[in-house]
Amino acid sequence: MNFWTTILNLSIFEQIIAALFLLSGIIQLIYYFVVFSKLAFYREEIKQSNNYQPVSVIISAHNEDYNLQKNLPTILNQNYPDFEVVVVNHASTDDTSEILADLKPQYGNLKVVTIEQDLNFFKGKKFPLSIGIKSSKNEILLLTDADCNPVSDRWIESMALNYTSKTEVVLGYGPYIKSGGFLNQLIRYDTFMIAVQYFSFALMGFPYMGVGRNLSYRKSTFYKNKGFTSHYKLESGDDDLFIRQVANSANTKIEISAISFMYSKPKNSFNGWLLQKQRHLSTGKAYSNIFKLLLGSYSFSQVMLYLTFITLLCKNVLLIATLALMLVTIISRLFIQKKAASKLGENQILLFSLFGDIIHVFLLPIITIISLIRKPVSWK
Repeated sequence: MNFWTTILNLSIFEQIIAALFLLSGIIQLIYYFVVFSKLAFYREEIKQSNNYQPVSVIISAHNEDYNLQKNLPTILNQNYPDFEVVVVNHASTDDTSEILADLKPQYGNLKVVTIEQDLNFFKGKKFPLSIGIKSSKNEILLLTDADCNPVSDRWIESMALNYTSKTEVVLGYGPYIKSGGFLNQLIRYDTFMIAVQYFSFALMGFPYMGVGRNLSYRKSTFYKNKGFTSHYKLESGDDDLFIRQVANSANTKIEISAISFMYSKPKNSFNGWLLQKQRHLSTGKAYSNIFKLLLGSYSFSQVMLYLTFITLLCKNVLLIATLALMLVTIISRLFIQKKAASKLGENQILLFSLFGDIIHVFLLPIITIISLIRKPVSWK
């Protein structure tokens, strides 16, 4: 009995499952070899080392006394000739004011802006970020968070040297610190895969997001596009909806050199990470239809690939063909992930990819659905 005779002898249900499995595998292979290969095989541009433009680092801080004391000196001591650090103390009730007051005499490049009350003109970080941007003196803005620590004293340099007369946006990488435990691996893997997606789409000419932990754009670009006003009612969006609004194939660059990474400590509880993911994913409903389709088809095909694979195995249908296609898909994924991981300093995450990808694949749609139907939690 040949292969096609076997197909015809299957029930309608089995034929549909087999077809969905094949389609899902093809879609996954297209994403990995057409889209994600852009990052995997990306070669960094050679930058002009004398193009040092003044930079303003913007940090919004709400009750961040511990993080500011730990991380802010590293940013203030960056090896860059001309920069300021604008910290917006957003209605803090801890020792944030005292920490900043102690640091101010030591660093002439530190500017502190205090918001006494949460006026709620914008949701989340958008109001303090807007105030920080307004208070800055330089055209090149570099945004990060109070709980972030640059991997080197050349973080500002690595991001700023991307700017030419045509550049308006630079997307950086904000990984999480490695520690023990399954949750840490899951969070780091999720962060890595998100980066693979937004960097790859940016390299294809379709930038749609960045991460607020490591993001840069021009002050004039912010004002030209009226800042965050188009999505001011949403808690999140300062690093994805805004970038989708202002970035394009001609004005956007990525920065993935090892000295440009901005590390932060991940959540140490599953519920904490769940709430963080819910807040980040809540902006998905505001994405354009084309990106809903692009990102949704990738995630949906991931889920369908595993579901149909398990179904075909359980029914003992087309066993050899099923195993062969799944093996090709997994090897292709690992190959592209390995190349991309080497770019982002995440080689140690590959073992988790082999065994934990299926957990990540099924968990993410659940969190996404929850984020779309539940009221987002405050960034505070």
